[in-house]
Amino acid sequence: MQKRKLGTSGLEVSALGLGCMGMTGVYGAGGDRSEMIKLLRAAHDRGITHFDTAEAYGPFANESLLGEALQPIRDQLTIATKFGFDIDLETAARSGGTNSRPEHIRAVAEAALKRLRTDRIDLFYQHRVDLNVPIEDVAGAVKELIAEGKVKHFGLSEAGVQTIRRAHSVQPIAAVQSEYSLFWRGPEKELLPVLEELGIGFVPFSPLGAGFLTGKIDENTKFDDGDFRNMVPRFSPEARKANLELVSVIKGVADRKKATPAQVALAWLLAQKPWIVPIPGTTKLHRLEENIGGAELNLSPEDLAEIDREASKIEVQGERLPEAVLKMTGH
Repeated sequence: MQKRKLGTSGLEVSALGLGCMGMTGVYGAGGDRSEMIKLLRAAHDRGITHFDTAEAYGPFANESLLGEALQPIRDQLTIATKFGFDIDLETAARSGGTNSRPEHIRAVAEAALKRLRTDRIDLFYQHRVDLNVPIEDVAGAVKELIAEGKVKHFGLSEAGVQTIRRAHSVQPIAAVQSEYSLFWRGPEKELLPVLEELGIGFVPFSPLGAGFLTGKIDENTKFDDGDFRNMVPRFSPEARKANLELVSVIKGVADRKKATPAQVALAWLLAQKPWIVPIPGTTKLHRLEENIGGAELNLSPEDLAEIDREASKIEVQGERLPEAVLKMTGH
């Protein structure tokens, strides 16, 4: 697989990373641990070198999974993890709030290093902006960890442009992570221009619209009881029915290119900027291989123009996140 540099940071990763959150739940029960270990190693065998996790996924279970799976090949890949939620490091109990106090950031880093079975975190994101802690203090805490060699690069997730500018002035940011896809194009207005100006890479999560852009979901799809999409306004049956119009645009291009809708959606994202590295997640090998095919699909300028032209006629229905979660983003 081709490599990409995340902005001007020098951090080079595979053009597609692997989002690992779903392996330990969120979209239902998650996968069998031994099968997920095989899948993680299969991803690396197929050229993926960037793996995305967080202490909050579980909590802790996802990092432990990656630690076990990737330890034998650790020096051949990069791992991103995240801090920023108020999670008790002893009990894994969550308060539901944020916590980016410098002493907590350090404690999270030390605990993550142990779970990940490694001596450094390649990319350490603030998972959500903490309104109670100045972002300069957050960046300063990560800067200290970088100076000690425990962290290699600093990142922000779901942060607004002013927060990004302030943090970047203290410790250069390698990457910002936020949702971006044909299903949610919010970053195009303000975020992408600022990232380009500052030389920061962009790592879109939910690049397939939490599965919607695969073309496998319609208004009759039933999600598991524990699936977070049950709480997302954009995934209400009424919104899904209306939003299928967007999927039909992608399917039209996919049919012509002898590709799948998921591959077209990923290829479209990769074509937007050379410093964009999507992190689709999956628990299935055939989906992993399908996604990798998206990184190999070449969309012509005419294909891209057609997608943009037709998609611009469609207004996607429903908020991308539940209201309580939206309030925790830094925009």
